[in-house]
This record gives sequence, C-alpha cells and structure tokens, in this order.
Amino acid sequence: MLDTLFEQATVVDGNGGEPFTADVGVQGGRIVEVGRISGDARERIPAAGAWLTPGFVDIHTHYDGQATWDETFSPSIHHGVTTLMMGNCGVGFAPRVPGREADLIALMEGVEDIPGVALAEGIRWRWQSFPQFMEALDAMPHSLDYLVQLPHDPLRMAVMGDRAVAQQAATADDIAAMRALLAEALDAGAAGFSTGRSDNHRTAAGHETPASEASADELTGILAAFQGRSHGVVQVVSDFDLLRDLALAGRDGPLVANAHPGPRAGSRSRFDHEFDLVEAMARAAGRPLSMTWLQRDPGSAQWRAIQARAEAAVAQGLPLYLQTAARGIGVITGLDASFHPFMGFPGYKEVAALPLAERAVALREPARKARILADKSERLAGDGTPIPPLVDILLAQIERISGRMFPLAEQPDYEPSVMQSFFVRAKERGCTALEALYDHFSAGDGSALVYFPIFNYNDGNLDTVRHMLDHPRALFSLGDAGAHVGTVCDASFSTFLLTHWVRDRARDRLPLERAVQMLSARNADYLGLTDRGRITPGQRADLNLIDPERLSVGTPRLVRDLPAGGKRFLQKAQGYRGTWVAGRCVQRDGEISAERPGRLVRLGR
Repeated sequence: MLDTLFEQATVVDGNGGEPFTADVGVQGGRIVEVGRISGDARERIPAAGAWLTPGFVDIHTHYDGQATWDETFSPSIHHGVTTLMMGNCGVGFAPRVPGREADLIALMEGVEDIPGVALAEGIRWRWQSFPQFMEALDAMPHSLDYLVQLPHDPLRMAVMGDRAVAQQAATADDIAAMRALLAEALDAGAAGFSTGRSDNHRTAAGHETPASEASADELTGILAAFQGRSHGVVQVVSDFDLLRDLALAGRDGPLVANAHPGPRAGSRSRFDHEFDLVEAMARAAGRPLSMTWLQRDPGSAQWRAIQARAEAAVAQGLPLYLQTAARGIGVITGLDASFHPFMGFPGYKEVAALPLAERAVALREPARKARILADKSERLAGDGTPIPPLVDILLAQIERISGRMFPLAEQPDYEPSVMQSFFVRAKERGCTALEALYDHFSAGDGSALVYFPIFNYNDGNLDTVRHMLDHPRALFSLGDAGAHVGTVCDASFSTFLLTHWVRDRARDRLPLERAVQMLSARNADYLGLTDRGRITPGQRADLNLIDPERLSVGTPRLVRDLPAGGKRFLQKAQGYRGTWVAGRCVQRDGEISAERPGRLVRLGR
C-alpha cells in the first residue's frame, strides 16, 4: 500500500520537460511510481489542476544561528523549500574559540543584519570544532533538510585569533592549519567552503571582515583540502573591487561599457585581478565554484564583465557558476524596520521610543513635522550598527534616489514603474521627496513600508534579471533567508519566480518547467545531490503541491518572534497546498505541522 497518492496532478518534474498530468505514488519517503496508479493508499490527495513540483533547493541562506533554536526554518518552509544550505558569504558560528563568541555574533550582525541580542540569547554554544557544530545541529529535529559550509571568517579567527581580525597576512603554518580544519569538515560531510570579499560587508563595529582581503596564497592553500575528495562546492561573494576601480576610473577615464572595467587603456583593472583570484580558487579546489551576480549601482556594466569572464573560464574547463536573484536586491524601510530616512533627525529621536501608532500620531503634529523637515539628520555612519551608513548616503542624494523608492502595497509589486516612485509623487504634490516619504511613514498607524531596490533595478525594470535567469550557468539564489531580517524578506524569491516570472508578467515570462528546474534539479545537481530535485521513481519524496491560481508571495509583516524579543520581517506565501519532506507533510495551507523529518545532509557519505 502506498503511503500517499497524488491523483491527476499537473506534474512539473524538474527535468525541464513540459508539464504532464499523472498520479504520483509515495512510499517509505520515496517516489515509487509516476503515471496511472490504481493501487491503494493510506492518503489519497486529489490534485487535479494543481502543480506537483519537486521540493525547492535553496543554496544561499544564513540560518546558521536560527537553526540552533528554530526547528522549522521559517520563512523558507512557507515558500516551498525542502533542502537548504547555510554558511554562505564566509560568515557563521563554527569553528568557535571559547570566550570569543561575541566576535562571531558581531560579524554576523554586521554582515547579515541579524540582531546581536537575538543571537546571544538564542544560540547555545554546544560545539567548538566544525564537526561538533554539525553534530549539535543534527541532534535537533528540523522540518527541512539542510547542508552546511565551512565559512572563512570563523575559520581564520579560530586559527589566527586577533591577527585575523586585524587582517594580518596568514603564515604558511596558518594556511596549513586552516586547510586541515577544512579537510576535517569535509570528511565530516560539510558541503563546502565560503568566503566573503565585499567592501559592503562590515562587522557591527564597522570594521572590514577578517577574510575580506585574504591573499591568493591563503585561499588556494586552504582550498587544496578538496584535493582527493569528490564532493563539496565553493561559494564566493565579491564586488570585485568595484568602488576602487570606479575611483580610479574617475581620475583616469571612464569604465568600458560591456567589458572588463579598468582605469586606463592597456592596464589590468582591480576587477581583472580579483577575477583571476576567483579562477585560481576554482583550479585549487577542482570543485564547482559559484559567485554572486548582480547589476550593481554604481557600476552597472560590471555584471556583463562578470558574465564575459565566467564564460571564458567555463570554455577553458573551469566549473564556474553565477548565483542569480529573482528580482531587485534592496531593502524595505519603515518606522519599525531596521532603518528609515528619519532615524537620525533630533525631532524624530524625541518620539522614537513611543509605540508605533503613538509615534505616527506625534509625527503628524504640524509643528514637529515642520521642525524635522527643516532640520538636518545627525550623521549615523560609525555608530556601531550596519544599516545607518546607508541612511547617510540616502539623505545626501534623496531627491535622485527617491526615483527608486516605492510604496509597498498589501500585495507587493516588485517591478514598479518610476511613475509610482516618491520622486514622481513629490513632483505631483509640489513638495520635496523627503516630505512625501515623511507623510507616507507617518500616515495611519505608522506601519506603511517603502520598497527600495538598490541592485538589479538600474533601468527601472527587471529586464537585466530576465537576461541573467536565462544564462546556462545561472543558479537560482541570493534569497538570503534568515538574514537581513529587519530590512529584507527575500526568502520569498522562489514564490516570486513562479508568480511574477511564470504567471503574471506581461512580457518575457519564463516557462513553468524551466522555473521549476532552476528551483530544484539545477541547484541539486550543483550540490551533487543525486537523490532529490526531480519527480521520478527512486527519488526522495520532497514535493510541493501548489494551487497556481491562489499562489502569492504574501505581505511582509514585522513580527517579534526572535529570541530576546527581536523583530524580523515575515512573509508567508499563499497557495502551497502542502510541502512534503521525505514523504512527510511539513506544512499544509500555510500551517506548519508537527512533522520533523529534516536532517543534516552529509555529502561524501
């Protein structure tokens, strides 16, 4: 007898072929039959008109802390994810040196905007080594399957101590010690290694991350641990020294559009040197390497340069991949979010501690409004938190930037027209953009939000993202689930891909079968997971049953459900009739079940 029988579903099997109507039988956590099934089943699920897809594989999350207190991986569980990977961007919580936990928390708080008080309250440090971290996670029940990568920053801090934080060069002995710890982690089943090299990443104190300037010798020396092993991947986030290249270009000439950016003809740019390092890392590891792929601002041509270099490297046999988002990468701002334009104004600070609704009333007082708008914000950069420097930049260019700031409606529009922007709203009213934003935030109970896409939206649409999603080396990614909790809720990327790109966009839509393939089989193949990502007999029964008519990303709402009362944006999708992990239903119609079939996936075992 089958455990579960899905009857007459529209099967989107993950292989990239056209959807078809079929029954799917599940037994013992595996798919055992696809076709016309007449046998008995303990549970029969009528599925006519619904999409039955493989469970989604999310390769870029930051649940490293949350996984130690949250069994459900919320909000990913609400968006069809059944397998996820954490430990990205070089930050995490293992290996750990006793007594230095605060350094790891400050790093994660600064880079990924996760409240330090929540991490300090929620994490129970039951490990020192990376294999012990894996054991501690695996001892706890979870809803979803997950993999872990060894992050470079805590690895460097464990070996080099204060010298790592001071960004001193690693010695040969340091490199050998880090290589040995990576080998130990890989032998325990770790999924790979990650490193962060972005100028935008800072600790909570505003300092550069410990490994952000690691040398080629250090990186290739560490990655030699992959030699002789047949599993694992490498993940890199870098802005390829974009800001430094732009500074040089400003003195010596413009960046070359659609080519490798460089300061002068005949010279090699910092971009080229940084990409050379990425290629050297791929050669040293001999394993698939993926990097963040964005249309940045400034530097809008860089994404094409990354594409050109990646394609050339792949043609030479290097296993490079491009982690690609589904929409703009930016922030949500609001009076109760991590930041908003008025947080540095003295007049706002006078009422900042009031409950939200009372604060909105106070802000609507004509005298206070006039005083705030006539005043200047105090400088916030360097105050020990990761977000306020963005406020300084925002206020300095508010009239121009307001053309990319949009009201976030109950049903969010993530590809809004510039005509909806606060720049246009201000022009129509005959006021400044800052006043238009002020009135939006202070209206009603103060809960109004603003969507501000920083990357991937230079042209006022998502056409560049559409090009990226079409690329054969693109990996659907960058949702950052578990991170940026007070400014972003991009764990909904998977649902957005199926709604906006497959169903709703007026032009250049994605075929359903290709979108599902990107969400499932392509990412599973990248990780080397041969047992999931497709609906075919023998595969794990990781499945989603989706009502295509009801499917929506949901509304981002601030909730206080983190340890120590920490707040985060939570966005719960609608339309997922159910999600199954190894044949067990972990959520049904948005309600998380008591089932906890998720386990740590150990590669190479």
